Amino acid sequence: MSLDPEDWEAYRAAAHRLLDACIDRLESAADHPWQPIPADVARRYAITGAGADPATLSDRLARDVLPYGTGNTHPRFWGWVHGTGLAEGVLSEMVAATMNANLGGRDHGAVHIERAVIDWAKRALGFPAAASGVLVTGTSQATVLALQAARVRAVPDLRRTGADGLRHIVYCGAGAHNAIAKAVELLGVGRDGLRKIPESDDGMDLATLRQAIAADRDAGHAPLAVVGTAGSVDLGRFDNLAKLADIAQDEGLWLHIDAAFGAWTRLAAAPWRQLSDGIDRADSLACDFHKWMFVPYDCGLCLIADEDAHRAAFAARPAYLAAQDGGLGGGEPWFCDYGIDLSRGNRALKVWTALEGIGVDRLGAAITRCCALAARMGDAVAQAPLMALAAPVVSNLCVFTADSGLAPDAQSSLNRHIARDLQERGAAVFSTTDVGGVTCLRAAITNHRTTEKDVDEAVAAVTETRRRLL
Repeated sequence: MSLDPEDWEAYRAAAHRLLDACIDRLESAADHPWQPIPADVARRYAITGAGADPATLSDRLARDVLPYGTGNTHPRFWGWVHGTGLAEGVLSEMVAATMNANLGGRDHGAVHIERAVIDWAKRALGFPAAASGVLVTGTSQATVLALQAARVRAVPDLRRTGADGLRHIVYCGAGAHNAIAKAVELLGVGRDGLRKIPESDDGMDLATLRQAIAADRDAGHAPLAVVGTAGSVDLGRFDNLAKLADIAQDEGLWLHIDAAFGAWTRLAAAPWRQLSDGIDRADSLACDFHKWMFVPYDCGLCLIADEDAHRAAFAARPAYLAAQDGGLGGGEPWFCDYGIDLSRGNRALKVWTALEGIGVDRLGAAITRCCALAARMGDAVAQAPLMALAAPVVSNLCVFTADSGLAPDAQSSLNRHIARDLQERGAAVFSTTDVGGVTCLRAAITNHRTTEKDVDEAVAAVTETRRRLL
């Protein structure tokens, strides 16, 4: 009654054919931009529940599923901050699926790989050796974990009694990611407990931050945490993390850093590496491996400098999971004591495979190249007639309008139409964002396949499309 294949040789042949299709797809990524979903998608994906032999299933995956991703493996995909994947990820995902390991705990190889990945990340980001970490779905989840640890440190009995009417306040820049707002909602702090501090190209206004903290204390509130941003989602800005750390230390607040992609400027060359100076002074940090470290989705990281604070927020082991002195039930510590997941997938293996297969130097060079290409795009926009940058290119994001001579509403309409036109033609994927009342084109370059030619031809395509639409 096993669910294993009845004919392993037939399964092997079908799997090899599908693997070849996957490798072919990666090898020819430049030929496969995003394409609209077919009109008959409901029929293609309808679940019959009847079962199928391996050959039929593999052919269906190759024909009906593989072609219809977001297109983020394509070298001109710069929409949002998407990771672009690695060939090494195919290997790691194949092994992870075969092992089918639960990384909630116990003593087995995959747990030791996750510990090795976290130890490497601590060194790379400058966190103390005694710091704690856990791999999660992404920065959004990591932010919830980090701020919960901050709350438990502030109210040690919080897990038993709740906040008991205490009005915690969290501070972040006006351009901080929406994950911060979601986190304070989920944790019961509420949006009214989130203070959004004005910011400039240099990040959060520090004088205003100090004034806000003082005003909240005078009002009887309990300032809890400052959230710094390393790479804002709209414009790629970085807060002055060292100065934020000074303020947090002076005020007795927890410093959390949202570094979803910007953390990995620590691997880049100057001047981009210096953008994240001070990141090592954070109490906690949230970042993603699946963005600027290019590994397959999903894989995020939560680092907390004080392991005791981390465990205090989450450790809870029922009797059936009690630690053993040895055997499979040993292997302390267990990762289920550092987050909300008891059942956890093998995220670490794809990071380990990238670090071992590609190497840290090459990964850092790819990150540096992304920033250089964004600067190149910024220069091209600045030199192009009518185009204008919406903000300086700080890191890997270039945000601009296609025609600065139009009224704001007309610019916004034109930019939205250009973005859609280029996407539907497979020419390039820009996303859009609002800056100063204008909806602008936005390129977030986290793509290791992008070349100078891609950047130049995409800017030219914007110019051509503007002329055609107008």
